[in-house]
Amino acid sequence: MKIYDYQGRKNICGERVHEARCKNRLSQADLAARLQIKGITIERDSVSRIEIGTRFVADYELMVLSEILGVSVAWLLGKE
Repeated sequence: MKIYDYQGRKNICGERVHEARCKNRLSQADLAARLQIKGITIERDSVSRIEIGTRFVADYELMVLSEILGVSVAWLLGKE
């Protein structure tokens, strides 16, 4: 599967994931652990790559990230 870049990034939610994670005082490892509890197979380094925009984020991952971080999917996508 070819994954295309959007303005040099593989996702548009990374900066907001970082912002919400820090606001919730979670480490990248903590966020990865919470994602794993919800059934998303992800490691700490993948959370880092999401935040810097070098990892694609699937729609189901975005949904679970919003739930864990207490924000809307629209907010993660920069629409709010």
